[in-house]
Amino acid sequence: MNLDAPALVGRVTLNRVQILGRSGVFLVLAVLQAFVPPFRVHRLIREMEFIGSKSFLIVFVTALFTGMVLALQGYHTLTQFGAQALLGSAVALSIIRELGPVLCALMVTGRAGSAMAAQIGIMKITDQFPALEMMAIEPVKFVISPKILAAILSLPLLTAFFDVVGIMGGYLVGVPLLGVNEGAYFGKMIAAVTFADIYGGVIKSLSFGLLIAWISCFIGFSAEPTTEGVSRATTQAVVVTSVSILVVDYILTSVLL
Repeated sequence: MNLDAPALVGRVTLNRVQILGRSGVFLVLAVLQAFVPPFRVHRLIREMEFIGSKSFLIVFVTALFTGMVLALQGYHTLTQFGAQALLGSAVALSIIRELGPVLCALMVTGRAGSAMAAQIGIMKITDQFPALEMMAIEPVKFVISPKILAAILSLPLLTAFFDVVGIMGGYLVGVPLLGVNEGAYFGKMIAAVTFADIYGGVIKSLSFGLLIAWISCFIGFSAEPTTEGVSRATTQAVVVTSVSILVVDYILTSVLL
């Protein structure tokens, strides 16, 4: 009996379980180190600026055109049922519940997640982590913890910005261009959106922020100390984080509904 195939499956499974265990220990260590003094607030602010402030432009453009496309598609669908007045609620609920947190997280992954993985990988190549240890600085606390905290704090703010811009993008197309009544657009939206919808979006954005920093930093930290290794780690970080966001989005949606 040929045992090569079962042996291969076993090796792959054990390897994946081992990686999952290391990533879990990595996350717990990074979170615990964040609450150990000394607290370097300036590091957190710098990371929030990099992850949050510098992502505003790409989030703005994505949100604006997402809202505009939703308004166009939604209007033509609702017209078939004579329910054009519900356009505002359709746009707002689609963005607040799903598209806002997910698209915002995917944009931040492509811009900031890849950069975090590349930065940490390059720090390993240039032996900056041993240098920090020689200066009695904990590398995980100094480099990783601020990134995780900054991502968790920044994603809800970026998602709220995405929601507002997306709703206004829908308004720009729905009201002036398609002729939907302005009062009906905002009135139906206010009546339809509940606290549970906003709460669900916040939970998702917090989870996605943790995923982005956790996966990107771990893959960068585990990268091979070569230029090709860093390149592969950067690509892998974006792919794995993006897929994880979509999977976790489904899980959270099934729980929150």
